[in-house]
Amino acid sequence: MMAESKKTREPMRCVSHQQASQLLHNKFIVVLGDSIQRSVYKDLVLLLQKEKYLTLQQLRSKGEMSFEMDCLIEGGCLSQLHNGTGYREVRQFQSAHHLVRFYFVTRIFSCYMQSIIDDFRNGLKPDIIIINSCVWDISRYKSSWIDDYKENLRRFFDKMRGILPEETLVMWSLTMPLAERIKGGFLVPEIEHKAPHLRYDVIEANFYSGTLADAYGIDVLDLHFQFRFSLQHRTKDGVHWNALAHRRITSLLLQHAAQAWGVNMPCELSPVEHTEVTLPKPVYGNASNPAGTTSGVRQVDCAPNFHCPAPTNYFSSKERYDNGYREEFSNDSLPLHCFNFEDNHQRERTHRHKPVLPPQPVLPPQPPLPVHRRKYKKHGQGGNGSHYRPHPYHGPYNEPHHQYVIRNRHIRHHFAPYAHQRPNHVSYY
Repeated sequence: MMAESKKTREPMRCVSHQQASQLLHNKFIVVLGDSIQRSVYKDLVLLLQKEKYLTLQQLRSKGEMSFEMDCLIEGGCLSQLHNGTGYREVRQFQSAHHLVRFYFVTRIFSCYMQSIIDDFRNGLKPDIIIINSCVWDISRYKSSWIDDYKENLRRFFDKMRGILPEETLVMWSLTMPLAERIKGGFLVPEIEHKAPHLRYDVIEANFYSGTLADAYGIDVLDLHFQFRFSLQHRTKDGVHWNALAHRRITSLLLQHAAQAWGVNMPCELSPVEHTEVTLPKPVYGNASNPAGTTSGVRQVDCAPNFHCPAPTNYFSSKERYDNGYREEFSNDSLPLHCFNFEDNHQRERTHRHKPVLPPQPVLPPQPPLPVHRRKYKKHGQGGNGSHYRPHPYHGPYNEPHHQYVIRNRHIRHHFAPYAHQRPNHVSYY
């Protein structure tokens, strides 16, 4: 049976290439984590250069010598490609005004992580650090992973707190939802028995890591919550995600950075066009087929121009329940009656025991909260010694709360990492 392709459109709020390049002007960004974090790094590097999306081949590749004008510094194809816990891959993209670096890590704290922290201590201090480490930690090292994972998180946060300056924005992203049937590089035959319950372990690990990161004053981005209704964007291995999802992740990260820095960066709802490749459905309707035959999950091959309608129903009813989620967790479109306001008003429901109350008066709009601005010294000199002024597009950000993070942060100050030599800073927290 031949595969069928279909072009669809979905509405999505995306940060544009111009917004990303302006927001991260003269910034040093570091991404730490596994293969999903590698794709986060790749999508950010691509967005800083052009208004395009990752291809399926770019999402699958690892350890290549170059990706979109970046370079492989360590590991990858320079040594040996393997799926062991000792795999290393360090990548870096550098332009006239942007510096982005990626470290592949399989454990939140180890001797290798200590060497990365030493790089931060002795070298250039990052302006943004995006971190996630979970799936490898809880599956590849110890069967009883809870105490070990908690202790490594504490050690990592303690080390980072001691070396990072106050201006560094650290974002801990929670692990995204896993499927019931998964396969991936980390899932070696020795731990295949952990696959059915690993998605529940991820939820527990997210709770521990998010709570601890919040206690240390680190921003937490709950990607598990954000993508719980977007499972159609997960690839057929049950672990990784397509280019649409990664552009959404990049937009969430940059929107939060904009709010933390007091930058007004509106993201309009725009249609995103992509091509769906429907593969033949298996005999038993499983999300993944251990026999190696083609599954009934749709692959998404992204086109250069993106647009996304309310997402269609990607799975049959049986597949939705086999996936481990009920129907309402597999479809992120609202019921039809939610869009027809006139019919709902005309067919107003009355209860047998409770009278219909009159409409409540509309509360007057609340005045906006004051925006805290940084006080600059004479001649526009900042407190860190740099003669750096915010760009004209940096306006006040009046939204007091952010819907994608657990806690709010104070407005951070802009910093040009290449304009001068940094002085010694106090502890991060």
